[in-house]
Amino acid sequence: MAVSSHIPLAERVRPRTLDDFIGQEHLVGKGKVLEQMVHNRKAHSMIFWGPPGVGKTTLAQIIASSLDMPIFKLSAIDSGVKDVRAVIEKAGMAGHALLFIDEIHRFNKAQQDSLLGAVEKGLITLIGATTENPSFEVIGALLSRCQVYILKPLTEEHLKALVLQAIEKDAWLNEQKVNIVDWEALIQLSGGDARRLLNLLEIVASSLPLDSRDVTNDVVVDVVQNKMALYDKSGEQHYDIISAFIKSVRGSDPNAAVYWLARMIEGGEDPKFIARRMVILASEDVGNANPNALLLATSCFQAVELIGYPECRIILSQTATYLASSPKSNAAYMAINNAQALVGKTGDLPVPLPIRNAPTGLMKKMDYGKGYKYSHDYPGNFVEQEYLPGKIAGTKLYDPGNNATEAKLKDYLKHCWKDKYGY
Repeated sequence: MAVSSHIPLAERVRPRTLDDFIGQEHLVGKGKVLEQMVHNRKAHSMIFWGPPGVGKTTLAQIIASSLDMPIFKLSAIDSGVKDVRAVIEKAGMAGHALLFIDEIHRFNKAQQDSLLGAVEKGLITLIGATTENPSFEVIGALLSRCQVYILKPLTEEHLKALVLQAIEKDAWLNEQKVNIVDWEALIQLSGGDARRLLNLLEIVASSLPLDSRDVTNDVVVDVVQNKMALYDKSGEQHYDIISAFIKSVRGSDPNAAVYWLARMIEGGEDPKFIARRMVILASEDVGNANPNALLLATSCFQAVELIGYPECRIILSQTATYLASSPKSNAAYMAINNAQALVGKTGDLPVPLPIRNAPTGLMKKMDYGKGYKYSHDYPGNFVEQEYLPGKIAGTKLYDPGNNATEAKLKDYLKHCWKDKYGY
């Protein structure tokens, strides 16, 4: 039996209802938000944020089908404002429709702006799919009109269930009498991407000899060894290589850092993604050991936005090698972790009266601001007073790192506070 119209397996077995959908139980399980939305037959605009191949497109199609809504699809990679307006016009003619935009984070501001009126007027219900944090990539006006739902990576159990479901439901695959002996290679090479997993299964099944229908690790590796990309920015390699890059910078190895940077550039990675990670790293791992690191990383992000490939590769390289060659400190990162943990433990402690704001006469009568000492009125622009709530007075949350720059900060703090914080 020939494979139906050469349609990929992932498409042939795509779930049509939430009952057949595997994964994302926190959204589609009984009584959960998307299950209730379908049950109540009332959709709202939303953004699905999660890694590739976890069901974003499938959920959009299920919602449209379950609510008998026409669905229009656009890919942000090859659609412009003109395409958006054409779809909105068609949706208006249909009365109301669901518009699914894949990789919505790739839309620029003008393209996203073109959606606002239609969403506001109810001409379309928008579902956007993104692998990037929508807080960074989606304009505020559009984000405020959409509910963001986070889709989780598929577990090994989910991936196995997808394979078994495909073998049972797909007519061609069922005829092949495939027997999964080993799971490891299938799971690892899929990178957690359901679409890739199923298409990989189809390639392997179509390559099996007639006298053996067993799928083993060796068979899988042998079949796909010449078909796997060196870098797939939408799969497991994406996460492995950015991890290798960050750890190389953190480990002060500019040689390894620039190598992994080159791997990402050659693989077509979004330069803004790389630059954004370096802004985070500049504070998390370099911090006050070299405050200029954050300035350079921020400038790098801005320059990458202005210039783009291919020239921005030089700016990325300059920043990566600078960060890798800088002294390191995670003291600021640890300080905010410590502070948040303390807030979680102690709750909303009252602000000491001397450092409260006193904009009204009543507040002044209540001693708001009374006794406050203005630091610049004292020698060295410092005077000791209590800034923490009484219950946690004297708690040290920031401990400067062991490097030349923060050693100076520690000396200054010790001079100011003497033994109060143990500097």
